[in-house]
Amino acid sequence: MQKRTRSILDELDNLSARRDKALVIESRAGHVIQGAINFINYLKENYDVETAQELERRLLSSIKSQDAAKFTRGLKKHNETK
Repeated sequence: MQKRTRSILDELDNLSARRDKALVIESRAGHVIQGAINFINYLKENYDVETAQELERRLLSSIKSQDAAKFTRGLKKHNETK
């Protein structure tokens, strides 16, 4: 019985090693994009149109420049003016 268990575990291990990298990238990208869409919709529901647009612009700019601080600064700026 133990020999069979090892065989099944080895097979499962080999299965995950053969994953297609393109599918992993596609899946992760899909999750990130859907998360961003949900977040942008959340901004639109909770802020006025002008502020939501500014925060959306800052979010996209942060992603492009790979600088999360850009978005955080915009959010802090908005919260200070409240």
